[in-house]
Amino acid sequence: MTSPILITGAGQRIGLALAKHFIAQGQAVIITYRTRHAAVDSLEQQGMTCLYADFSSDEGINTFIELLKAQTESLKAIIHNASSWDCEANNPHFEQLFDNMMRIHAKAPYLVNLHCADLLLNYQASYAKPADIIHMTDYVVETGSPKHLAYAASKAALDNLSKSFSAKYAPNIKVNSVAPSLIIFNQHDDEQYRAKTLKKSLMGIEPGCQEIINSIDLLLNSQYITGRALPVDGGRHLK
Repeated sequence: MTSPILITGAGQRIGLALAKHFIAQGQAVIITYRTRHAAVDSLEQQGMTCLYADFSSDEGINTFIELLKAQTESLKAIIHNASSWDCEANNPHFEQLFDNMMRIHAKAPYLVNLHCADLLLNYQASYAKPADIIHMTDYVVETGSPKHLAYAASKAALDNLSKSFSAKYAPNIKVNSVAPSLIIFNQHDDEQYRAKTLKKSLMGIEPGCQEIINSIDLLLNSQYITGRALPVDGGRHLK
């Protein structure tokens, strides 16, 4: 069996699409989930390793790292996809909100990257090609966000970690980030919101998860890209 790819937060949406993509390729995958959606049961039935992980506390992060190391001795890649879209308007406990955003989006990847580098290096040593760490950041890294201040700050921290870890781990581990804007709408998004959001990019479409899959595949297949952020934003920066 090939060394697995770890995808955090893969019980739904983009993470789930990535997991299904790799399964179809015959690639071993380990996913994490916090809420056990029905899709997690389906993935387990297909032979995927699905690990519960709660990245909202230091204890939860460290417990997951121990659990992961008990499951595998090597990893081909780590895709940090776990995320929370909390914001100041919905959470008036600003101190807690800021800490949670930083812990989920920056501290958890930071600790996993440090403590699980040996798993990636084992892959590199076995296959004589670099392993990968990919951080899912956000378009707002470039612009900030007046409605999601803590979220934007934490994703910016994750973007910076991509640069630092790429320098630390080169040439054995490539470290990059993918920075999307709109990829897929939520089911509860109304038509007015959808129309307003589509106008924010030059391309004016809801691209779907395949755009992220294509971006991840590009980074995994490259032998030369590291320390970079790949924008998947439909030209939004020019609007």
